[in-house]
Amino acid sequence: MNIQISLIAFSLVTASALAAGLPAVPSEPIAAKQELLFSDDFKGAEHDQRWHRVVDTFAFESGALKGMQTREKDAPSKDGKSVIKAHAAVYGLELPTKDSVVECKVRFDGATMMDVEFDDRKFTGSHYGHICRAQLRLNGVTIIDEKDGGMRNDIHEMNQDPTKKAEIARLLVGRSVTYPAKFETGKSYALVVETVGAEMRVSIDGKPVAYLRSSGIAHPTKSKIELGVAGKSGWFEEIKVWNAEPVKR
Repeated sequence: MNIQISLIAFSLVTASALAAGLPAVPSEPIAAKQELLFSDDFKGAEHDQRWHRVVDTFAFESGALKGMQTREKDAPSKDGKSVIKAHAAVYGLELPTKDSVVECKVRFDGATMMDVEFDDRKFTGSHYGHICRAQLRLNGVTIIDEKDGGMRNDIHEMNQDPTKKAEIARLLVGRSVTYPAKFETGKSYALVVETVGAEMRVSIDGKPVAYLRSSGIAHPTKSKIELGVAGKSGWFEEIKVWNAEPVKR
């Protein structure tokens, strides 16, 4: 995509976000890059051993990491005693961070959602150690505090009780935010996810598009970065991860 056209498009998105009453996204970076912790261009036959499959199918193809959701609908287990839930494809990177900058390129290829997630499997206060994530959908960008939001153990358990919907909604106020955006299938976009303290900021093609401040994002040990793809295929390219420090502002 022509970068100038892309910036204009996201400027219009930002204007729409402000008109909708969403918090203003900081115009300047909130994170200052420090040590480069990880880099992978996904080329060649050998890949870093810190990568590993978490859910469903990923493959290294044509100098990129392709995620494919193969389980799109809930299905009974082989013994018929339980239900195997549909789940996005997830690929994990064992890379402990606290504050960080993650850069990569993303491309929708039938996918409905692509995301960058931070987890801490040793943390027992949230379901599966989920901490926070930045999600891209074809029509928007969402940032979620999962540690103190929907994956917090008590809230996650409340989801099993339909009478708790109003209480859950009250508890989740301020734990996520969605900004309008527009992504085209087959186009490659430069994604930057900055995480410092209790703040997360997302940029696309150099333009800030989403921001959230929420307590769970400040979790001190984010032991794993996970890449997710839902709804068929999506591509990740040229990922880099830096330690970061908050920018004074």
